[in-house]
Amino acid sequence: MEQSKNSGFNSKLGVILAAAGSAIGLGNIWKFPYEAGQNGGGAFLLVYLLCVILFGMPLLMTEILIGRKAGQSTFSAFRAISGNNRWQWLGWWSALTVLILTGFYFVVTGWCVNYLYEAVVNSYAGMGTDELLTHFTANMSNAPKMILCAIIPVLCTAAILWFGVSSGIERLSKILMPLLLIMMSLMVVRVLLLDGSGEGLRFFFYPDFSHITPSVFMEAAGQCFFSLSVGLGLMITYGAYMPKEQDVTKTSFQVILLDTLVAVLAGVIIFPAVFAFGFDPAEGPQLVFVVLPAVLQHMSFAWLSGVAFFTLLFIAALTSTISLMEVIIASIMEMSRGKLNRHYSVLIATGVICIFVAIYVLSMTGVWSGLQICGHNLFDLSDTLVTNYMMPFSALAMSLFIGWFMPFQDNDLVPHSQKRYKQWLRPAFVFSLRWIVPIAILLIFLNGLGVF
Repeated sequence: MEQSKNSGFNSKLGVILAAAGSAIGLGNIWKFPYEAGQNGGGAFLLVYLLCVILFGMPLLMTEILIGRKAGQSTFSAFRAISGNNRWQWLGWWSALTVLILTGFYFVVTGWCVNYLYEAVVNSYAGMGTDELLTHFTANMSNAPKMILCAIIPVLCTAAILWFGVSSGIERLSKILMPLLLIMMSLMVVRVLLLDGSGEGLRFFFYPDFSHITPSVFMEAAGQCFFSLSVGLGLMITYGAYMPKEQDVTKTSFQVILLDTLVAVLAGVIIFPAVFAFGFDPAEGPQLVFVVLPAVLQHMSFAWLSGVAFFTLLFIAALTSTISLMEVIIASIMEMSRGKLNRHYSVLIATGVICIFVAIYVLSMTGVWSGLQICGHNLFDLSDTLVTNYMMPFSALAMSLFIGWFMPFQDNDLVPHSQKRYKQWLRPAFVFSLRWIVPIAILLIFLNGLGVF
């Protein structure tokens, strides 16, 4: 996947918007609000921002640097940089992690497609939260419907990636990302005009320090991984498409700024509305699909508000599915050693992902619903396995690879600057990768094992 053999991004703005789109997704608009709602609102937000600064930024920079240096996808990048096969396993591991997560992600994106359709036809009008919960459960139990809803975004994503990097990923990112930000800004204005919205803002922005516990730290750290998509190697693949002259530090900061902005805007949209109409912000994963439809019905222009919100959610999901599927496509092209071009690789990736989607849906409601592994069906297991173990382990290995394996005295992989006010960046980056990131990830592992 050398850039000479494969078109890359044509502009710096294209890199920033595509990379931001990769990071921005359901983690920002679906998962971040319910994690904040369950963990004290402002307390969670404060700890989350700290996690982003301490290890989110270094890990994002690490992936981009690896990809730009190697000029190859996640599958081959570590072997290319290290000059041997000892680290090739990390490429395989990252590619496998992406594959497992992609099936899960498309299933949840399918929920967004279903609720967008239901918002358009106004099928949940007049339902209360209890009825909406029953309605949500009934939807999840309809396996053929859920498979179809999940395959629709798979085909949409494949159609975009068929046209490659500059004509597909970059062009769509320049449309979808500004559209997402405009729609979110309009919804923020609408929500802030609601009577009682101030209570939701106070919950979200004013931290109650009594809620800052070790458990909240671990939840915020895990959300940081999920929201920024670090530990998957997505940015390694995008880094390979990046122009060599682009400033990685500046680009990483801009991507994280956009990603955090969208997460905060999602909180500003959801919590004031939830508090204005007297709902519970700590509803968990069902907050967006059960509580929000109830909230939206109480707003003026209820139909339009529902359509706008679920359109926004689908766009956010699509910006991430593009990068997830691109990693799989790039890996297929590299594994074939040039025998398969992009179009054949897109078709193969589409078929494989559709199989994973069908397996996950059927594990929830279909013929395999009785199959349990460690108390989880395959769909829930994929989420737990990737979020709690595979992504953190991959991020840990990447930090150790750059932090300890690569020599620093003559290493042009690690960013450095001759400007005096920037000279602290290199030692801070190295220190974070050697100590802060590994310790944080080990704590996440312990939390996943129930120590906290």
